[in-house]
Amino acid sequence: MAVSGFEGFEKRLELHFFGDIDDDDGNNMLGLRLLDFESLEQVLLAVQCTVVSAVGNPFFDAYVLSESSLFVYPTKIIIKTCGTTQLLKSIPPLIHFANNLGLTLQTCSYTRGNFIFPKSQPFPHTSFQEEVIYIEHNIPNNLCYRKASVMPSKLPAHSWHVFTATLLPPLKSPHHATFTVEVCMTELDHLIARKFFSRDSKTGDLAGRDMTELTGIDTINAGAFICDFAFDPCGYSMNGIDGDRYSTIHVTPEDGFSYASFECVGSVYDDPDDIVETLKKAVRVFMPATVSISTTRCSREVWTKVARALQPLGLKCRSFVMDEFPAAGTISYQTFTAARRK
Repeated sequence: MAVSGFEGFEKRLELHFFGDIDDDDGNNMLGLRLLDFESLEQVLLAVQCTVVSAVGNPFFDAYVLSESSLFVYPTKIIIKTCGTTQLLKSIPPLIHFANNLGLTLQTCSYTRGNFIFPKSQPFPHTSFQEEVIYIEHNIPNNLCYRKASVMPSKLPAHSWHVFTATLLPPLKSPHHATFTVEVCMTELDHLIARKFFSRDSKTGDLAGRDMTELTGIDTINAGAFICDFAFDPCGYSMNGIDGDRYSTIHVTPEDGFSYASFECVGSVYDDPDDIVETLKKAVRVFMPATVSISTTRCSREVWTKVARALQPLGLKCRSFVMDEFPAAGTISYQTFTAARRK
C-alpha cells in the first residue's frame, strides 16, 4: 500500500428540504434547481472542487465535479466528493441559498467509508468525531432526531460511517419509494485499471466516452444517458440519468490504491432482481478484490440477493450488519472479498 496518494473513498452528503415550490396553478416548480451557477460555484469553492461537465432533464440536474458528483433535485441535493475536499463546508451555504428560495432543511444524511489516507484529510474530516461535531454545529437545532454510528465489518480497513438528522420523529417520517445503493471497490483488476489512464494526452468528455465504451460501463444501464469525463493523467467519472433516477461511477486507477465506486437508485416497486443484476454488471466491470455495499431504505429481499449474486464473480460475503437511523431508515452494510483471499 502506498504511503500517500489520491484518496478515492468519497464523502457523501444528502440534504432534503421542504417548502412551497408550486405556482398558483399547482404546477411544480424548480425549487433548488433555481440556484444559479454562481451560487453553486460558491458552494463548491468552500468544498474545494469545480464543475467539469453537466447535464439535466425534467427531473434533476447532474454535475460531474473535479472530485466526483453533484445532483440537484427540486427539494433534494446530493453531493459526493473524493480526494482532500472539505465536503461538509458545503452545509452552511447550501442551507443559506435554500432559505433564500423559501426552502427549509428537513433531513441531513452523511456517509463515508474508511479513508485510505486518513492523515491527509483536512478539517473537518480529520476524524468521524470531528465530522459529527461540525455537522451538528452547522445544522438547525430543530433537526433534533439524530444518530451517528460506525458500522463495522470483519475487514479492518472497511467500515461505514453514518450520521443522520431530521426534524420528524421516526413514526412520522415519510414513506420513501426509492432506496440508495453505494458500492465501494478496491484493488481493481490491473488490466482493467489501466483502461482508465489517458491515452495520447486525451482528456475530457471525448476521452471519457472512450473509457465508457472500452470498459463496458455503458452496458450497466443501457437506458441511461451518460455524462462522462476522463482526467489527466488518469481517473474517470460519470453520471447516468434515467428519468428521475441517477447513477454515478468514479475511478481512481493508480496501482497500490486503486478504487472505484458505483452508486445508484432503486425503487421498492421494481423487481429486486433488476437492481441485483445492475450491481453484478458494475462489479464485473472492475473485478475488484474487495467490495463493500451499503443500502439505505432497502428491503431484506435485496440484501440477501446481493450476497448470492456476487458469488459467481468470485466474491464471498465476509460480514453483514444493519442498523436503524432517523430519516434514513434501515441501512445495511456488507463486505466481500475475492474467494481466493481470506
